[in-house]
Amino acid sequence: MNEQVSTAESRTSAREVDAGMAATTAVLDRYLAGRRDRAAHVAQPYAQLWADVSDQVGGKLMRPRLTLTAYLGLGGTDLDAVAPVAAAQELVHTAMLTHDDLLDHDEVRRGRPNIAGAHRARLAAAGVVGPVADDQVLAAGLLGGDLALVSAFDLVAQAPVDPALRVAVVALMARTLGATVAGELLDVGAELRDPSDVDPLRIAELKTSAYSFTAPLVAGALLARAPAETHSRLERFGDALGVAFQLVDDDLGVFGDPARTGKSALSDLREGKRTELLRLTYLLADDDGRALLDRRVGDPGLDEDGAAQVRALMTVCGARDRALALAGGAARAARECAEQTLPDPLAGSLVALVDELDGRGS
Repeated sequence: MNEQVSTAESRTSAREVDAGMAATTAVLDRYLAGRRDRAAHVAQPYAQLWADVSDQVGGKLMRPRLTLTAYLGLGGTDLDAVAPVAAAQELVHTAMLTHDDLLDHDEVRRGRPNIAGAHRARLAAAGVVGPVADDQVLAAGLLGGDLALVSAFDLVAQAPVDPALRVAVVALMARTLGATVAGELLDVGAELRDPSDVDPLRIAELKTSAYSFTAPLVAGALLARAPAETHSRLERFGDALGVAFQLVDDDLGVFGDPARTGKSALSDLREGKRTELLRLTYLLADDDGRALLDRRVGDPGLDEDGAAQVRALMTVCGARDRALALAGGAARAARECAEQTLPDPLAGSLVALVDELDGRGS
């Protein structure tokens, strides 16, 4: 494999990916607009649910970009063929976020109401509150996530590619979602276990790496008709990068600046989220430190002063440095996998992605 991608090659690849993103965004916009129009002929609540789902689609579109990066970096050229598959990755993400928010009882996403939150606001305006509203909100979130998920498969079914490739992508997505469900189940079940007796890295591989990194990359490789060994290398890359991403994300969830991250620096501690950072803190803290964690972590009323005590403990006992070192190690593993096993210009694009995500830390 080549050691580096030339600057000219990198720029060309970036332009191609940008063109692919424009095509993918257009596919998403057309698809969602069409579904909203059809829903209007069925029932107003159904049309409203489609509108709420559409409102949640967007952001950085990292997963479609990964599919395009792999496809174009492995020699693919047909943007019309890859765009629906890339768009499908974003709808999978929308579905996973919607259902994850339900499990976490969150009604805000990216600083604004999510599907459940938007539905609750409409119910409140109509005077519907309390347990009756809770049931309706749960239904809206569950069904909205379902719509996004089935739409992802619908987009793949419509992709203008060899039918065998469509089947291969559908099979990949089905396997990936099974892994994601396993990770989500372990994550939910971890709430019942001692923080030092869980395996957050395994959960990250299943819940984060699988659908956020590995599947989008392998989908692009499938459409580019890359050999099976390339799929395996992309899986190793995606697994490592997903773990690095989750470790940094967990750090930002405690130490990050909410104005910069858009995420509360209290919610993970209030929830008692079983992260590697928390696991290491329990293992490395002394008895007084663990008693502090027992009092503060998982307290829904935790204030900034209490959170500051937890952050100080995480820092002093060395848990934060240890967790960030693990993140750095996983990022290096991903970088080395790209540089040593994947072809140019894909390798250079993926190394740049590692550097970008690795630099998110606070």
